[in-house]
Amino acid sequence: MSLTLTDQDKLTLRTAAYGAVTLMSAADATGRPSRAAADGSIALTSATGLVGHVLADYPKGVKLDGKSVAAIADRVLPALAAAMGLLKKQDPAEADNFRTTVLVAVESAARTHRRVPSPILANMIRKITAALGAA
Repeated sequence: MSLTLTDQDKLTLRTAAYGAVTLMSAADATGRPSRAAADGSIALTSATGLVGHVLADYPKGVKLDGKSVAAIADRVLPALAAAMGLLKKQDPAEADNFRTTVLVAVESAARTHRRVPSPILANMIRKITAALGAA
């Protein structure tokens, strides 16, 4: 199946994926949010398939700033659900690739201290995972 993504679709995927990493970084109460962001971003740029090509492009136009974690989540969690919805319609295998890619990035961001995620990060992982399954 050939997958056709508009520029807006690509922006949605980038917002969702990089936003998930941003959420993990913003919720990192351990004082190493920049490490979480770096590890998560490396995981995203290591993706393969169409998702990998979309995420490899610099995410210009992605607005992930916010005054609070809640403000960032208000933008990112719906983008995750929307990204999954549009990929499932066109190519379920690529939707699975996107989900796996985001979850690996989130796990990478959560493991910056080589231990289990804090309860705060574990809760954010649950919210991200739920948004990925909402479509």
